[in-house]
Amino acid sequence: MSVRELVVLGTASQVPGRTRNHNGYLLRWDGEGFLFDPGEGTQRQMLFAGVPASAITRICLSHFHGDHCLGLPGVVQRLSLDGVSHPVHAHYPLSGQVFFDRLRHASVFHETASIVEEPVSADGVIATGEFGELRARRLDHPVESFGYQLVEPGGRRMMPELLARFGITGPEVGELQRAGSLRFGSRTVSVEQVSVVRRGQRFAFVMDTRLCDGVYELADRADLLVIESTFLDEDAALAEEYGHLTARQAARVAAESKVGKLVLTHFSQRYDDPTKFYEEAREIFGGEVVVAADLSRVSMPKRR
Repeated sequence: MSVRELVVLGTASQVPGRTRNHNGYLLRWDGEGFLFDPGEGTQRQMLFAGVPASAITRICLSHFHGDHCLGLPGVVQRLSLDGVSHPVHAHYPLSGQVFFDRLRHASVFHETASIVEEPVSADGVIATGEFGELRARRLDHPVESFGYQLVEPGGRRMMPELLARFGITGPEVGELQRAGSLRFGSRTVSVEQVSVVRRGQRFAFVMDTRLCDGVYELADRADLLVIESTFLDEDAALAEEYGHLTARQAARVAAESKVGKLVLTHFSQRYDDPTKFYEEAREIFGGEVVVAADLSRVSMPKRR
């Protein structure tokens, strides 16, 4: 059965806390598993969340600050230990290749898993598959950082009442979908006559960054936007100085980009009340707001 959900493995920025692990997010997208920014402790959080290493098909690193990548050695070694047989593609900024090399080979182990390195050096489509397109956009952080966007191709949804009008039933429906049109008696019926356009779903992952064009390009019409909100608006000056967003800024991005569901994460340890992030975002964004918590699961919203 197809599953589309975000498994939150960690939500802390810079250092973990008693209730928040370093970053880590697994997007389950039908048969794919996109692991974003595995910070320290990700392997253990996967155990608590009931997520096996075999669920991972792609690893996406936004940048090479420790809270976003120090869990990579454990994950890479676990793939081999568990005998994961499918290739796992790894996307990360090309400028940090030396760091990826060190993390991938951080200690002695018997490597059997296939890690396919696909570094990112520019904006654009970086992978395609049954899932659609995986795109990258450069962000604005003190070190080179990329955000990621998953875009499902559009399709068509067959309408039972229209099919019935033309007397199309059973195997004929599948045949019509495959061929695009079929002749029934004296007339030809096209797919367009018995279906409506079904917009593909979109997921966006925006980590450490100031506001920039890349943030808005990634968030554009996302059904689910996972975005850092390291600071509250009272500390907006610190956010700008260190290359981060506030909850208010994240909510503004969501509102202006017509986002479906907003997930706030990557919280500074200076705050001990997560409800303040929710309240600040709700003042700006009228859609669903989720303040991410470790080991929580966030479902993709229904198609719009």
